[in-house]
Amino acid sequence: MNYRELGSTGLKVSEIGMGCEGFNEDNFAMTGKLFDMAEAAGVNYFDLYASNPDLRRAVGAALQGRREKFIVQSHICSVWKDGQYLRTRKLPEVKAGFEEMLELLQTDYIDVGMIHYCDALSDWEEIVQGGVLDYARELKSQGRIRHIGLSSHNPQVALKAVESGNIEVLMFSVNPCYDLQPASEDVEELWAAKNYEGNLTNMDPDRQRLYETCQRLGVGITVMKCFGGGDLLDAKLSPAGVALTVNQCIHYALSRPGVAVVLAGAHSEEQFRRSLAYEEATEEEKDYALAFASFPKISWTGHCMYCSHCAPCPQKIDVAYVTKFLNLALAQSGVPETVREHYKVLEHHAGECVQCGVCETRCPFGVEIRANMRKAKEIFGY
Repeated sequence: MNYRELGSTGLKVSEIGMGCEGFNEDNFAMTGKLFDMAEAAGVNYFDLYASNPDLRRAVGAALQGRREKFIVQSHICSVWKDGQYLRTRKLPEVKAGFEEMLELLQTDYIDVGMIHYCDALSDWEEIVQGGVLDYARELKSQGRIRHIGLSSHNPQVALKAVESGNIEVLMFSVNPCYDLQPASEDVEELWAAKNYEGNLTNMDPDRQRLYETCQRLGVGITVMKCFGGGDLLDAKLSPAGVALTVNQCIHYALSRPGVAVVLAGAHSEEQFRRSLAYEEATEEEKDYALAFASFPKISWTGHCMYCSHCAPCPQKIDVAYVTKFLNLALAQSGVPETVREHYKVLEHHAGECVQCGVCETRCPFGVEIRANMRKAKEIFGY
């Protein structure tokens, strides 16, 4: 298992994590089975957005004797009321829900307290002004949560929260089809068929800016909906009109700036095993570029996807990383210190480019790589 830094939290997280969607399968017996598989594979991170008390109780039982082996991302404001799930911003309900969560999980702290499901700017303002954020800060000061997070599907809202400096972890929906859609307060718009009827070109700029800002500010991204609820794995359901593989979806998400862990939902041991197999997959099995280039109605022309199809460079420049740092720098008025230092430690730099253009003949997306190398040399100085 490979591990990544979760932003600036100091936590090292497995790049494959667990979603909680399948925990309730087989009358919650699946919970223990998935935790056993996770521990054996070195998975140390999971998300728990569900508020069903029976599900949380099952997770608590599965954690017994190995709590310290797992980093728990669990949701504030996701509660159980009148026998069903409820998202709430009412402080009495939020506080009661958190106390119940700790009791059912049989733990005295949560590693990442995730403020649940904020997709509207007005909702973010309510979180800030209505006491929820203050409550999260109080919990952190008490050590009952270690880090504050926010879950969202809306890049504009997520960016507002990230730039506020109030959150350390962002849970966000990342996959190649969602990344083409503009911001909306209605999450249903992400997979509405009508939004994929025309020809779509390149990533939504708000989403690009969000990922780059998270990396620049040290906010770690934990990925939900990597497979689009499974739709991307089925050609009949995929908005792209082409089925992708589990490995391609995971690799795409892990290639985005700021991303630390993909939360792989699984309703069976076999489904989870398919996600875990990513760690043993070949580069060819992970490669998403040629599949993306063949999408019938979607084009990323001129947009670097960090897929490394341009390699190998005769000067041994890691073109994908240089381009990623270039894009991070271009998003700012100056070069952020973290970006400058990450660029500095690369073994080879843009200034070594001899402008041979071989890389451009390999790029499936028609990126002007030589121009990018010249720009990177100008910005970084070498």
